[in-house]
Amino acid sequence: MQQFLVQGAEVAALEDEFSSAADGRHAVAVASATSGLQLALLSLGIGAGEEVILPSFAPVETAAAVRRAGAVPVFADIDPLTFCLDPEAVAAAITPLTVAILPVHLFGHPAAVDQITAIAARHGLAIIEDATQAQAATLAGRRVGSYGVLSVFAVEEGAVVTTEHPELAGAVKRLRDTAHAEARMADGKASVGRGALAKLAGAVARQRANCRYLDSALTGVLVPYVEPGAHHVYHRYTVRIPGNGRPDRDAFAMALAARGVQASVSIPTPVHRMPEYRSSSFLPRTEKAAGETLSLPVHPGLTEKELERMATACNTLGGLL
Repeated sequence: MQQFLVQGAEVAALEDEFSSAADGRHAVAVASATSGLQLALLSLGIGAGEEVILPSFAPVETAAAVRRAGAVPVFADIDPLTFCLDPEAVAAAITPLTVAILPVHLFGHPAAVDQITAIAARHGLAIIEDATQAQAATLAGRRVGSYGVLSVFAVEEGAVVTTEHPELAGAVKRLRDTAHAEARMADGKASVGRGALAKLAGAVARQRANCRYLDSALTGVLVPYVEPGAHHVYHRYTVRIPGNGRPDRDAFAMALAARGVQASVSIPTPVHRMPEYRSSSFLPRTEKAAGETLSLPVHPGLTEKELERMATACNTLGGLL
């Protein structure tokens, strides 16, 4: 029965514990990251015809949340090294209809939210952070999710919206509990989220250790870049396969699979190239990243032998490119 109870004691406990982990920011649990981003936008009164700038090289759910709020997603290009929004591209995308910027801390690397926040301040725009892949990541010692007026984090089987403004937290709760009841979180899912939150620090430490090993062992691919001052939590360990684009990357992934390494293409198609979001935006760095990137498994349960086998396979195949 607990799984089907919504907004019960487990949800309240998750919100309290997440608030403590987020330096006291108000926390509101919701059913999904898409719901969280949608409600964050709606709590600010963002809606029909208004523009929100975000990356196309990101999960489609981020753009879907903008659409569900009634706003217009406007795609800006990425930094070619971090894969996150390029501040200069953001500045160039601002129009009189722009009301918000939605940076995504992709793969666990912080977006350049310090620079983006400065741009937003000059233009009177709101910042909503998509931190669903970057819980515990920091930039210059400051937690991601603390730059935006609202931020959304993923938890197991749900999400949490955070804000330092009590009136916005109240608005998100009212939206969740009334007009958007589908966004309410079940107590059973909150319980799972609490368990994952308690284990987060240990899991991130083990995963980062796996990534450090790969950073030092891989020679056949381009390992993830980390911006100075950034604390990358490696939600995905995303490498570049040098070559001439998608065929090289896809062939590399198939060859890895034949050697027992199950890599994945996290973003095979940029959102602005999907039929339902197709736009004329010219995003060359986004297109290049979509054709070259491959995510290697780095989960905390990997053994030393599995990491060594992965490195050997990558280095052998990389030498053939």
